[in-house]
Amino acid sequence: MGNQLKKLNPALKNFIENQKIFFVGTARTSGTVNVSPKGMDTFKIVNNNKIVWLNLTGSGNETAAHLLENNRMTIMFCSFEKTPLILRLYGKAQIYHENDRIYDEQIVLFKDFTGARQIIEMEINLVQTSCGYAVPLMEFKEERTQLNESDIKKGRAGVKKYWEDHNVLSLDGFKTL
Repeated sequence: MGNQLKKLNPALKNFIENQKIFFVGTARTSGTVNVSPKGMDTFKIVNNNKIVWLNLTGSGNETAAHLLENNRMTIMFCSFEKTPLILRLYGKAQIYHENDRIYDEQIVLFKDFTGARQIIEMEINLVQTSCGYAVPLMEFKEERTQLNESDIKKGRAGVKKYWEDHNVLSLDGFKTL
């Protein structure tokens, strides 16, 4: 049976800290809805109602384009190991870039990633759990290394050039800044 809470509790924080993957959902008022899988050590709990995650370079930049117009965001975790559980965090998000003061304050929470693109901060206004009985049972093998290796090979200047060439517009043609 699902539960709704106003904030994270210690058990849910522990659950989050043990997950290897999470999914981010965003949408503008028109256009494509985006759901992206995220991994690596890019998710941090600030307090019971606030999280931050480091958005790394990717093939697109839909989250940024969506948050510029509509700051609603959903983050979902699924337990693929051990006890089944689905956890959704609903809230309002703010996006920060490396020229923002808050970015400098929060980047210290994360490992050094050459492909660090933005920090997304979300104020949680609803936490929802559900059973997860239909989620398959799987074992984690290891993190993939290709993204970080590719970014290191490009160097920070090469990563920024990649953003200019591939990340300035969403699938629907909206600017990502």
